[in-house]
Amino acid sequence: MPQPVLLLGAGPVAYGIPLERIAQARPVILVDSAVPRWARPFLSGHLPADPAHEAQTAGAIARYADGQPVAGVLTWTRAHLRTAARITGYLGLPGLSYETAGACTDPVASKALLARHRLAPDEPADLDGPLVSAETVVLDDEVRIAALTRTTPGASGGLPLRHSVHAHDGLLHNRFLRQTVERAVRALGLTHTVAHVGLRLTGRGPRVTGVAPFLPGDLIPWLVERATGVDLARVALAMACGTVVDATPSRQRAAAIRFAESADGRSYWMVEGEDTEECDRALGAA
Repeated sequence: MPQPVLLLGAGPVAYGIPLERIAQARPVILVDSAVPRWARPFLSGHLPADPAHEAQTAGAIARYADGQPVAGVLTWTRAHLRTAARITGYLGLPGLSYETAGACTDPVASKALLARHRLAPDEPADLDGPLVSAETVVLDDEVRIAALTRTTPGASGGLPLRHSVHAHDGLLHNRFLRQTVERAVRALGLTHTVAHVGLRLTGRGPRVTGVAPFLPGDLIPWLVERATGVDLARVALAMACGTVVDATPSRQRAAAIRFAESADGRSYWMVEGEDTEECDRALGAA
């Protein structure tokens, strides 16, 4: 049986698809104070600990790892990055350095590092610019943009209304965007990770809105896989375990998701097609 991976924090239910993909490849032990009902079918075990309490969680995992070899450590919660880095450092597993994890957890520190590398932040005049994110695979010195996600924001900075991914997005060939993504990755010292690099497109070039060095949420991994064939969940798992990473595209399609708020909560519609126009028609009919 393959060695298990530890997942620090279940996160929101939108991570159900990535968790299912990861669980198909390796047993998953959830490290969290409680187990959400939606996550139970995909888990092989539960280690009761709150990843927000770094020292206590690191100690609990060290005791667990004494009797059970661990293949890797994953988290998709920004607040748990330092805990994950402390654990991977102790166990000698691939992962972010503790310093890098700390910078990515602290908005002030991350903005300072980006500014030091001459990456300008958003300004009030830029707020009407289109939002995109680069779903990025960082293989040591290689920075590979697996896909671009275009986002329609909600009113007054609320939750997004729509995401779309097109394998033939023309922005993939924009050298200024690619350079901005690469410089952001270097500025924060990211290596061997999946990163979600948020960007705003302005008349003065792309502006970095944020960098998340973990698997994106909001069902974006599903969109990337349906549009390009790249399974970001499996890529993140391979990186965490130090195994061969396959980020080769195998599809040339488009996929989109539209969200809606209702009295019952947040609902969504997911579609795919040959291009974004076909996805737009399908979402319009939903």
